[in-house]
Amino acid sequence: MNNILILCSGTRVELVKYFKETFKGKGKIICCDNSPYAPTLYEADKGYVVGKITDDNYFNQLLNICVDEKIKAVFSLIDPELSLLAKNRQLFENKGIKVIVSEEKTVDLCFDKYATSQHLKKIGLPYIKSYVSSQAVKEALKNNEISFPIFQKPRTGSCSVGIEKVNTLNDIKQHPDMLYQQFMNGKEYGVDVFIDWNTKKITDIFIKEKLLMRAGETDKSISVINKQLESYIIKFVESLDFIGQIDIDVFEVDGEFYISEINPRFGGGYLHAYACGINFPQRILNCLNKQENITTTYEKDIVMMKHLTITTIKKGECYE
Repeated sequence: MNNILILCSGTRVELVKYFKETFKGKGKIICCDNSPYAPTLYEADKGYVVGKITDDNYFNQLLNICVDEKIKAVFSLIDPELSLLAKNRQLFENKGIKVIVSEEKTVDLCFDKYATSQHLKKIGLPYIKSYVSSQAVKEALKNNEISFPIFQKPRTGSCSVGIEKVNTLNDIKQHPDMLYQQFMNGKEYGVDVFIDWNTKKITDIFIKEKLLMRAGETDKSISVINKQLESYIIKFVESLDFIGQIDIDVFEVDGEFYISEINPRFGGGYLHAYACGINFPQRILNCLNKQENITTTYEKDIVMMKHLTITTIKKGECYE
């Protein structure tokens, strides 16, 4: 049985459902979170409440769950845990458990938006002009390298927390972890990519144009096929040590593409890809079984519209 452990599963109920559909009869889907009120715990075949990712005993808890549930692979759904997982990979792989996360250096580069822009520049791809000090961005404005408005945001943030559009010099904040970037005014895309960890080859690239964002996630989108963007993504992905699932945000401005964010995990918009037949859970199952992954095509102009739903349970039946 190919049992999977999903870490920090939170509210990603639909994703858990997709894994259960794919792994039915072939493995169980186990979820853990630090809150007993994470709805994924009750959608999964079994749920566990664990400590915070910063707790000293956190990885011991995970390893005990892996042993008890005969886990074959583990992955996380939140950015702050990715580096920790990559760094502690050997703890799991010593027990024959696959950690589905890219190499530590790659994860760290993706989490650092300035390092990302410099890497894109290094490999010859268009990149968003970025500055790591208020003085540097003021000099860039003075020299007409960029112009207002600009974006200022945490250099290593996620979920669009702390992002602010700035229109004057007086609005520029000074903070050691702040990043300042040229404002990208154009179409925004989300790209879901899967890399087979046995062959190291890209198996799927799914592109969606974002129609509406909410709380940093894609709320409505439409599937598109764009060979130019696909080539851009391939060159970037092949320049680093990725495995498994990746979520990439891209802007198109005046016919050029610019990567703005890379999340080496399942993105919130992956649901659209699955609905169009791009089944990453199946890719993971095939990798675990050392079976070949064959690329799946998808239709353009399929619109995704997220909507709310609820999970209810008696308090006495909650995991503790």
